[in-house]
Amino acid sequence: MTRRPKTSPGIRPCCFMALGFLLLLCSPLRASEQEVVDLSIEDLMNINVTSVGKKEQNLSDSTAAVFVITNQDLKRSGVTNIPDALRMVPGLTVSRIDSNKWAVNSRGATSRFADKLLVFIDGRTVYTPFFSGVYWEVQDVMLEDVDRIEVIRGPGATLWGANAVNGVINIITKQASDTQGGVVTAGGGTTEEGFAEARYGAAMGDATHGRFYAKGFKRDEFERPSGEGAGDDWEMVQGGFRVDTRTTARDTLTIQGDLYDGEINQELVLPTLTPPYAESIDDTADVSGGNLLTRWQRVLSSTSDITLQLLYDVSEREEAFTNEEKENIDVDFQHHFKAGDRHDIVWGAGYQRIHDELAETSVLTYSPESRTDDLFSAFLQDEILLIDRKLWLTLGSKVEHNESTGYEVQPSARLLFSPRPNHKLWAAVSRAVRTPSRVERDGEVMLYVVPPMSTENPSPLPVVVTGIGVDDEQSEELIAYELGYRFMPTSTVSVDIAGYYHDYDHLRVTRLGTPEFKGTYIEQPFLLLHEFSSQAYGGELAAAWQVTDWLKEDLAYTYLNSDLEEEGQVGREPTHQVSLRSAVDVTKTVELDLWFRYVDDSSAAYAASPDGTYEIDSYLTLDARLAWRPMPALELSVVGQNLLESSHQEYVMENYGLPTEVPRSVYGKITYRF
Repeated sequence: MTRRPKTSPGIRPCCFMALGFLLLLCSPLRASEQEVVDLSIEDLMNINVTSVGKKEQNLSDSTAAVFVITNQDLKRSGVTNIPDALRMVPGLTVSRIDSNKWAVNSRGATSRFADKLLVFIDGRTVYTPFFSGVYWEVQDVMLEDVDRIEVIRGPGATLWGANAVNGVINIITKQASDTQGGVVTAGGGTTEEGFAEARYGAAMGDATHGRFYAKGFKRDEFERPSGEGAGDDWEMVQGGFRVDTRTTARDTLTIQGDLYDGEINQELVLPTLTPPYAESIDDTADVSGGNLLTRWQRVLSSTSDITLQLLYDVSEREEAFTNEEKENIDVDFQHHFKAGDRHDIVWGAGYQRIHDELAETSVLTYSPESRTDDLFSAFLQDEILLIDRKLWLTLGSKVEHNESTGYEVQPSARLLFSPRPNHKLWAAVSRAVRTPSRVERDGEVMLYVVPPMSTENPSPLPVVVTGIGVDDEQSEELIAYELGYRFMPTSTVSVDIAGYYHDYDHLRVTRLGTPEFKGTYIEQPFLLLHEFSSQAYGGELAAAWQVTDWLKEDLAYTYLNSDLEEEGQVGREPTHQVSLRSAVDVTKTVELDLWFRYVDDSSAAYAASPDGTYEIDSYLTLDARLAWRPMPALELSVVGQNLLESSHQEYVMENYGLPTEVPRSVYGKITYRF
């Protein structure tokens, strides 16, 4: 297996921090009246979030490890996609596999097919039953219209349900009334060969506003460690709309939808039953989908409101190793009210129907190929004021019924203590589950073929190693213990610290089955069972410092210690990760942004490796953005990404993929508003 040379051991977190402080020392720029961000540090700590309690509350009052990426953060980071934006968040591991694939998860168990993270876009779940996870490459939005991204690290199952085991990500776009007028963006560069997007919003009456958008891009291929092209270039187009209307003084109605279509190229190595028992193919994944969401909200009184949401979502994906069609119908009702002076209650109920068609491929079969699952759920959460302005207790639970494991109960207890207005201490204990995916229940996957008369297989017949799903009616389970502290020592500094201990049980693991003679080959099955226990613990830090009115620093640090990799199902997580973002207003019309990231060495589970793992070196990288506004309506910017090395490796796909490196890249961008 070809590996890139190790980075010099001198490039360590101390070097990373030194570069950040060097920036501070070398930035005596004038501009006392300039502002790096629209919100002060105090405003950011008090920004409203809705993902923690399914109601509006200040971030500082949240009893969970929550981080918010604002629209300004997205703009000044220079990112062009959601996964790269998530690198700002402490506790998340984001690794780019190749030009069109990412591995994303919270607090461990990162992989291409990570299955313990629940992701929403405007309350719409983005999910595939194939592996109970997310295809990040097709989760696209117009970043210009994103209001914020709320990220909960740790379980959120009490409100959001199964699969919200290690975290919840909620991407929230702006209301149509906040996106009036037009904006056009275009650009291109090395990896970002070309992209363009346009949005126009307008009033459609005294109480109705709407917008529509269209966007598309073409991204170039990355390279193998050998320098050869990886054949992973891709292109996508997407469009959508949103209409918000106030039908009465108490009622608000939102209707929105999206359509997308794309071609994703990839080079795969698939096992075969004929010599050389593995075939390299140039494949194109055809992806498409659409959704329509309607949300009705009614204010019953000053302390009570209800929400009803209806969703219809379809998607298709056809590639060499999987062929999927999914239809999702989701109905969700929620009621929020206050009972007396001490109880703030949220309850709700939901129904979800997922129908899938998973056709047979050369390496993957299902029995049955088509399945319809019905999920019923209800939840109740009560925030109880114990001591006025000092102490709150939140108790709640979600009860679900699914057709695989039956009833699941996911309770939590959370405590918030505020000894002083700018100091918040919280603690939580909660349970979350992940229900089995279609592969685990009904699938049979050809992982690789061991050639005959080889060291591993001295027999005259090839040995086909397969993973076979066993519907053992067992969900993966997490009991999580969390502790956090938020404080503002001054009006220009905020610190958010979280620590946790995760105790997992019934995790998926492969167990050796009985070999079976198949005439021309021997099948060696590995059964997918839920009988592995594991633990993980760690700490996360997010700090923001408004150094001057023209300079802001954002620091994120992640420490993770996990033994999830012991059974070889996932790789070893990076123990340390550091992110330092510096936003500088050089003048009123010129912005400079620098983003340093350090990621510790790690490994990935890799079936093609003799020992089943692939080692990945630590790396230090820098992104830089320089923007100029020659007039209020026009912005010109240039962005450089991964500038410290010509390329580096971040991850490798578990099966069928080849190692690929992330290159240094540059692109230019023009934004015009009207």
